[in-house]
Amino acid sequence: MTAVKRLHPGIYPWIACASILFSVVAVVVGQFGPDPSFDPMNVTISEYAVSDRGGVTEVAMAVLGLGSLALLAGLRSAGAPIKGAPQWLLMVWSGALVVAALVPTTPIGQNLDLAAQIHRYVSVAAFVSLPAAGALMVPRLASDASWKPVARAVEWVSLAGGFGLLAITYVALPGERVMIGLVERLLLGAEVALLAVLAGWLVRLAWQRSAIRAAMAANFPTYHRFIASRS
Repeated sequence: MTAVKRLHPGIYPWIACASILFSVVAVVVGQFGPDPSFDPMNVTISEYAVSDRGGVTEVAMAVLGLGSLALLAGLRSAGAPIKGAPQWLLMVWSGALVVAALVPTTPIGQNLDLAAQIHRYVSVAAFVSLPAAGALMVPRLASDASWKPVARAVEWVSLAGGFGLLAITYVALPGERVMIGLVERLLLGAEVALLAVLAGWLVRLAWQRSAIRAAMAANFPTYHRFIASRS
């Protein structure tokens, strides 16, 4: 977070939005790189990533993790009500994504080694932490005048993420991985949507505050001339 804090606060929302957009596009592109026999309905994104010789999926994961850190820094600088558990869960999500990108799983059909075990556990941490952070944010956002308009959207995407967690837990354990690729992509879609909602609203708030400051700066000389004429 130290390197991120050195940036101008106004750039955080734009970094977050750009990273989300880049990651979504890169993950979609990465689906066309590996073995064409892979069935995206039954193959996870991580399994695609380890078979992707160009590494675009790993880059997408790392960029999304770093962009999430920028989003967290932007939320904090804007005074968003995320102190405590929500901000820590966002940090877990961000760090877990970066680790998962750097430590790939094993190719399909091979036994899980230590790196694959690490990848699995950090992926679980990432998938769980973001919907939990969103759920904890909802009542806080609803009671904050600046964030109240977006509280309902955060609630819905967090709820979708929660249902996605239940679904992927079922298909990964008793469901014997049936349609695990589809379920994982739907879960990830809900989580990226949560990031997009927060980043988009942060951009809106930053633009509004910038416009107010510009208006005040423009009217400042007029105000002083008015005061001088009255004295």
